[in-house]
Amino acid sequence: QVQLVESGGGSVQAGGSLGLSCQDSERAISNYCMGWFRQAPGKEREGVAAIARRGKTNYADSVKGRFTVSQDNVKNTLYLQMNSLKSEDTAMYYCAAVPCSEWFAPSLDSRSYWYWGQGTQVTVSS
Repeated sequence: QVQLVESGGGSVQAGGSLGLSCQDSERAISNYCMGWFRQAPGKEREGVAAIARRGKTNYADSVKGRFTVSQDNVKNTLYLQMNSLKSEDTAMYYCAAVPCSEWFAPSLDSRSYWYWGQGTQVTVSS
């Protein structure tokens, strides 16, 4: 069982920064492909950023150049650094994981992921 716990959400003004964390208490994330997703009220869940086992990353066009995904395999933690936040970034943010081979590409498709955290709210005010 993979248990993912997100933290770091909160409220910030437009142009500000927030850092999210996602810790897995059960398994080593070094064996998983990891992703960040978000869902705003009334909208579908969308992929934000993903990272594969060899460190390759993938970002949604809407966050490229502003968000950075990374992971610390020693701390077993996934991170999402969000800079230059906009009001449209307001959403519940979720981390997700799927066991994958070393050659698996980082996916922004939520259907690719098996395990999900409970989410952390990010609110950006303009």
